[in-house]
Amino acid sequence: MDKKYKDKIEKVVVNVGVGKMSQANDFESRVIPELIKELGLITGQKAEIIKSKSAISGFKLRIGQIIGLKVTLRKKRAVDFLDRLINIVLPRIKDFRGLKPSSIDKSGILNIGIRDKSIFPEIIPEESKISFGLEVSVVPKFRNRQKSEEFLKEIKFPIKNG
Repeated sequence: MDKKYKDKIEKVVVNVGVGKMSQANDFESRVIPELIKELGLITGQKAEIIKSKSAISGFKLRIGQIIGLKVTLRKKRAVDFLDRLINIVLPRIKDFRGLKPSSIDKSGILNIGIRDKSIFPEIIPEESKISFGLEVSVVPKFRNRQKSEEFLKEIKFPIKNG
């Protein structure tokens, strides 16, 4: 992917939710540092810890509890990450036939859920201690679904027709 597209991409956000992992005894001492390390390998940037802003008793969630990690990539790092995502990572997904057009929302943001992080070439499955999935959100500068879909196809995102 050409570097000329960095002006058309506002940001790329990579999220990891901790979910049931937060119930582990050694969560903050072992799990969180491992997640930060592996997300750093994938994105090339240190992850930010996200804490809950409100308590929800049905989910056993308290204020200030760690609920996930996120990395926001902009400009050159976003373009480099998308280049690796399009050309290396997505083709490694088993039975991958392309992204559904419905994964682009009405404001033009593409959301991709990846179930296993081991498809990234930076991750060595034998050395990895934790299994987790992640979500990638690609936010183009224009907030229009039509223009966004055309742009994503132009940068060779594998989006199905129809």
